[in-house]
Amino acid sequence: MGTLEKGITRTGTGYGGKTWNILGQVYYPKAITDSTFAFETNSDPGQFVPVHIHPTQDEFILVQEGVLDLKLDGVWVQAKAGDLVRMPRGIPHGYFNKSDKPARALFWVSPMQKLEALFEKLHNLQDPAEVVRISAEHEVDFLPPEAND
Repeated sequence: MGTLEKGITRTGTGYGGKTWNILGQVYYPKAITDSTFAFETNSDPGQFVPVHIHPTQDEFILVQEGVLDLKLDGVWVQAKAGDLVRMPRGIPHGYFNKSDKPARALFWVSPMQKLEALFEKLHNLQDPAEVVRISAEHEVDFLPPEAND
């Protein structure tokens, strides 16, 4: 990807006009470089990303609106607007909108590794098992479903 380009990526839009729909949740890339991958999500009530691990990346979530429930290293925690969640590489984590209102958050992962390529492959994919399989090929390892309990 190269170096960071100056500029602004507006809320609700993706860098270069790009968006990804992954199992019904929309992702807006905000900045993409070799050193970082930033994206915005707008999670409707009931939407979630199951518990998974990034073995080679640190990840952060800045909750901008609403509330996210997170399973972080086996413990349930809650992040509200303005909170920053830190998820070091190798720590199991997943996020869930268990509220009755939408949530919006800015995520960033460092270094990017294979995440942009992963999001491209997952765009409009409808089979959760295929999402898990392809994710494992891109250094994102989903845990068994009982990890989400």
